[in-house]
Amino acid sequence: MNRTLRNLLALLGPLLLVLLGGAVLGDTASAVAPPAGQATRYTMTAFTNSSESNLYVYDSPDATGFTLQKGPAYTPPSGLIRDPSIFKHTDGYYYLTYTTNWTGNTIGFARSADRVNWTFLNNHTIPISGLTRTWAPEWFIDTDGSVNVIVSLTAASTATHFTAYKITATNAALTTWSAPTQLSGIGPNHIDTFIVKVGSTYHAFTKNETTKYIEYATASSLTGPYTMRKTGDWAGFGDWVEGPALVQLDNGGWRIYYDGYRAGKYWYSDSYDNFATWSAPTEVPGLSGFIRHATVLKETAPGGVTLPTNETRSLRSVNYPDRYAAVRSDSLGYLDPVSTSSSTAVKQSATFTVVPGLADANCYSFRDSSGRYLRHWDFRVRFDSGNDTDTFKKDATYCARPGSASGSVRLESYNYPGRYIRHSNYALRVDPFQNTDAFRADSSFTVVSPMA
Repeated sequence: MNRTLRNLLALLGPLLLVLLGGAVLGDTASAVAPPAGQATRYTMTAFTNSSESNLYVYDSPDATGFTLQKGPAYTPPSGLIRDPSIFKHTDGYYYLTYTTNWTGNTIGFARSADRVNWTFLNNHTIPISGLTRTWAPEWFIDTDGSVNVIVSLTAASTATHFTAYKITATNAALTTWSAPTQLSGIGPNHIDTFIVKVGSTYHAFTKNETTKYIEYATASSLTGPYTMRKTGDWAGFGDWVEGPALVQLDNGGWRIYYDGYRAGKYWYSDSYDNFATWSAPTEVPGLSGFIRHATVLKETAPGGVTLPTNETRSLRSVNYPDRYAAVRSDSLGYLDPVSTSSSTAVKQSATFTVVPGLADANCYSFRDSSGRYLRHWDFRVRFDSGNDTDTFKKDATYCARPGSASGSVRLESYNYPGRYIRHSNYALRVDPFQNTDAFRADSSFTVVSPMA
């Protein structure tokens, strides 16, 4: 997105949303990265193009590059495991709910202590007479602590006229459930309804089964009435898409994942202006074309990468260990050869003070000897004098992720999650993650004692 347009949207987005009848969310920047010694972990559960009876589990430190933890990780005793949805309960266990069959009136439940080894619990019958299809159950944990499942139901003889309902757990063990309640205002013929709550407003993302678009609605109550705010291709997701699932990123933005099932692609897109506009859809690296209808659970786990702050360090390339991140006279960042025999000026160009991130103190910023900060501009790394704007602070903040080699680090852009500092023809850029060994190596650095 053009930087001027991006800044204008940041200023006008909330006002435009009010004028369009939308709800104004809280400040998205209130989210922060975990403190030292902890890390954000995103766990994805999915079925796949190769099997709708097996669960695959992945996780990621950045919500972009996912690593297989186990697959198949779970196969129910009978039926399918389509549309698996995951959450972590107050008892410390992880729970799945999922579609058990193409036809019928049940949803399935399973439980795990470690996210990868699962035990079947039961199939729960939805007590509505004449149900022919019971699809796409999604967990929704309300701010009052209630545990709910949003599920798409139809009594039609064909896969049409779906309507969203919710059931609520009536005991802590999640073994008994309330009677289903319809979510008014969504439907008819909407499926795969996924809800997030921000402040006092419920935000529903749901597939219109007639038009094949993902639509957007809001309400002040979980059961509605919902008001449809956006229809058609309002977000640029295209048609023949389904299975929306949202998660909030560490920088406060929201990421939506969805299944482009007709094209055989799996996409994500980000919003930073209260769900009004979304970034260009990007395929989930390494998984697009394989996974189907996933959900993603965000939690904080022990571990992570910690850098020393208020100390000088140098960043040595993992795959070109005689080269270091450095600034040249044109103020741009490069991967330059530096050694103990290099001139003082050359060694100084590759030496930086690591400080708490200007936009998030749990991430990092890098300052050179002249007081300029490493930041990106049009995705090119450069060094500029600091200013007090939010844009500069975000451009100059990077969150540490594990690198490709033991003890190394990758530096993820704070305001463009999924983009990392990497070298390309020895120029330093902030490029989108690629699921290749070459990209992982190009974007990995060892933090070493200062060259100067």
